[in-house]
Amino acid sequence: MELLLAVDLGVKTGIALYRSDGRLVWFRSQNFGNAARLRKAIPAILTADDEISFLAVEGGGPLFKIWENEAQRRNIEIIHTMADEWRPDILLPREQRRGVAAKNNAIIYAHKIIQKLAVYRATSLTDDAAEAILIGFWALSRLGWVKDINQILK
Repeated sequence: MELLLAVDLGVKTGIALYRSDGRLVWFRSQNFGNAARLRKAIPAILTADDEISFLAVEGGGPLFKIWENEAQRRNIEIIHTMADEWRPDILLPREQRRGVAAKNNAIIYAHKIIQKLAVYRATSLTDDAAEAILIGFWALSRLGWVKDINQILK
């Protein structure tokens, strides 16, 4: 079964892993502290699940290049996005006007995805992990692994 790893880019990184059947396998947030520690951690993250076929990353700049280079070394296809691309497909316009509101709404929608698609239920959820869940969910729809975003987010 193919896997998709979704990343909300930053030194404090949100990560979510999905299966090709649309199930959310796991998610977490991790603060690496600096780019050097993140660079060292990425190979282990991408090796943890050998079947990762796709890497969906939100963000750009030098941190994106680190993920991109490692994914290319492993022949993992990259889906690169920015918040202004994926958020309109998931959040209503009023839910994404301000950054704080968008992050709070991301948590609400991520909880809906967890309830309907997660292999296990977590009790806490940071905005980084929530955004990774949504980035991954958005990428699943782009790949055709999930057919109706709105049905799941109701």
